Amino acid sequence: MFAHCLTHEGILKAIREQVRFARARMGTYELMDFVAVVIGYVLSGEPTPQTFYERLAPFAEPFMSLFERNQLPHRSTLSRFLAALDQPTVEALRMLFQEDLLARTSFASPGGLFDRTGGQWTVMDVDSTRCVARQRALPQVEALPAPHRRFDQVCAPGYQGRKRGEVVRTRTVILQAHTHQFLGTFGGSGNGDYRGELQRAIGVITTYATQPGLPTTSVLIRLDGLYGDAAPLLDVLSANLSVVVRSRAYHLLDLEVVQQTLTCAPSHVSIHPESGMTRSLYDCMSVPLTPAGPNMRLVIATHPTMDSAFPVGVERDGTIYELFISTLPSSAFTASDVLDLYLHRGSFETVLADEDEEQESDRWYSHTPWGQELAQILAQWIWNLRLELGQQFSPTELRTTEFAPALEVEAPPTDESEPAVSPSLTVVYGPPQWARSSFTHGFPGSAFTPQPDGTLRCPANHPLYPQERRPERDGSLRILYAARVGHCRSCPLRAQCQESSTTLKPRRVSAVLWPLNASPSDTSPASDTTLAPHPSAPVLWRDWPRCGIRRTWLKGIRSQTTCLGSSSPCSSSLAPAEKTLTRAERAHWRLSWVQRLARNARPADAPRLTVTLHGLPATFASSFGFDLLATA
Repeated sequence: MFAHCLTHEGILKAIREQVRFARARMGTYELMDFVAVVIGYVLSGEPTPQTFYERLAPFAEPFMSLFERNQLPHRSTLSRFLAALDQPTVEALRMLFQEDLLARTSFASPGGLFDRTGGQWTVMDVDSTRCVARQRALPQVEALPAPHRRFDQVCAPGYQGRKRGEVVRTRTVILQAHTHQFLGTFGGSGNGDYRGELQRAIGVITTYATQPGLPTTSVLIRLDGLYGDAAPLLDVLSANLSVVVRSRAYHLLDLEVVQQTLTCAPSHVSIHPESGMTRSLYDCMSVPLTPAGPNMRLVIATHPTMDSAFPVGVERDGTIYELFISTLPSSAFTASDVLDLYLHRGSFETVLADEDEEQESDRWYSHTPWGQELAQILAQWIWNLRLELGQQFSPTELRTTEFAPALEVEAPPTDESEPAVSPSLTVVYGPPQWARSSFTHGFPGSAFTPQPDGTLRCPANHPLYPQERRPERDGSLRILYAARVGHCRSCPLRAQCQESSTTLKPRRVSAVLWPLNASPSDTSPASDTTLAPHPSAPVLWRDWPRCGIRRTWLKGIRSQTTCLGSSSPCSSSLAPAEKTLTRAERAHWRLSWVQRLARNARPADAPRLTVTLHGLPATFASSFGFDLLATA
C-alpha cells in the first residue's frame, strides 16, 4: 500500500533523482535500496532489524519489487551504508521531505486557533525528545587501551530526563498542532545544539507559513523553559513570529514595573480542572526582555509553596513564581488564556507517545549521526502519509473545541460613549452602600474602610483592590474589591472574616453606588444611554482527529485480505548467452547515476507481481491510482 502510494505520488522517483550518494565498495546496491528497507522497517513495528529481516525473509523478492528493485540488501550491508552516509545526502532528503509536505493537501483546512476578537492563529510546537543508550562501566587504567564505544559518534553525556542510561541523543521536533503533522527533526549528541536547532526550526516554520500566504505574525510557537532565555527569544522575534514560552529569567521579578504589578490584585485566578492547582495571575503588558529591549508581555503565576519540591519556578518568601513570556495581545487573550495555551503543550507529549508506540522513531537505527537522522526523517514522512491515508480512508470533519469560554467585559463609561441626539450628562454617584453581614456572620462590607487611593482597608489592615466596575441595568454602579490570597491565608482574623478557613479564594467585598439624580425606587429598569455588558467571543481551537483516523486506517488495512500473484517467467531451453564486457567495465570506470541505479533494478522480463487488496473503498482506491476489479 505505502509503496504504491509513494510511487503514485512520485516520491520514489524524486528520491532516486534528487537524493544521491556514492560510496566505494557498496556492491550493486544504491541509496534507493536502503531507503526501501528503512521504510519497511519503520512500517513493520519490529523492535530490531534482526527480527524485521527474519519476518521479511519469505517475502524478500516481492517486497523489493514493490519499490522496483531486485535484491534485498543484507542486514550488515544496511548497517555499513547508514554508517557511511554524509551530511549533504541527508540534507537533500530533508529538503525533499519539506517540499513534499508543502505540496500536499492532506487536509481540507489547516485548522487554527481563534482568539476573542475573531483573529486566526496557527500553533506550532517545538520541543526536544531523547534517546538514551546504556554503557557498561569499564576500567580506566594505563595497562589497558582506551575503550572504544559504539555510540561515541551519535551520543554524549547529557540530560536524560526519566530515562535510564549513560549517554543520550537529543532531537528537536516540529509539530503542526492542528493537523498533527511533523514538519522536521534535527538531532544532536548529548543535549544537542538547542539554539542552532531552534534557528533551523524557525526557518522551516517560516517557509511553511509563507507558502500558502499566511502572515508570520499569525504563527504562534510554543516553547518550553529550555528556550526561556533572551537569546532564543530574540531569534524568534527576528523572524517576526509570535511566541509563548516559559521563562527562566527570574531577574525580571526585580524590575520596578513588575513589583508594582505584584502589589495590585491579581488579574485572574486560574484553577486547573484536573490537578486543582490554583495560580494567581498578574499581567504585565510591557516588560523589557533585555536592558536594550524589546518589551514583551509577562504573565506571572504565583501559588504558595507545597510540601514537596515544585519542579519549576522560583521560591521567594513562601511563594512560588512562574514566568510566561508572550507576544499575544491582551485584547485577544487574557492572562488565563496565555497560561492555558502554554499548559496545552502537553498534547505534544501524547503525539510523541503515539509515535513511539507505532513507529519507535527514537530507537537506534545507526551508530552514526547521519544514518540515524536519515531514518528519523523517513519515519516522520511515514507518519504524515499515514495521516493522509487515514483521512482518505475514513474522512472526518474538522473539530471545534471551546478552548476558553466567553467573558463578560466592562461596558464603556457613559461619558466616553458616542454622543446621542441629546448631550450626555456626567453621572455623579452618591456614597457606597455596603452589603450586610452574611449568614456566616463574617465582617460586613462596612467594616472595610475606603482609602484615598481607591482601595479598601480590612480589619486586619490589609488592602483590598478594585477588581471590577460593573454598570447594572437599574442605573447603579457595582464595584468589586478583592484581597490578595497570600494575605488572607496567613491572616489571624480569617475565621471571623471568611466562611471557611480552608477556602482557596481571597475575601471579596462589593459596593453599590447610586446616581444622585435618581433613587433605587424610581429608576427605570434600563436607560437608552446605558450600554449593557456584552460577552466577548470565546477562544476556539479547531483541529483534526489525531488518533481516530490513524487507528481506523491501521485496523482497516491490517484486516484486509491480501493476495500476491506473479506471472510465470517464460521458460527457455537455450543456454544463457555469454556476457561480453565493455572496455569501461573491464577498466572499472566510474558509473553514471543511471547505470548505478540499473544494477539492482528489477529486470524488465522479471515476473510481474500483482497485489490484490479486498475491501478498500472505491473512492480511496481511485484517489491513489489503484485499479478496481469487478467482484462476482
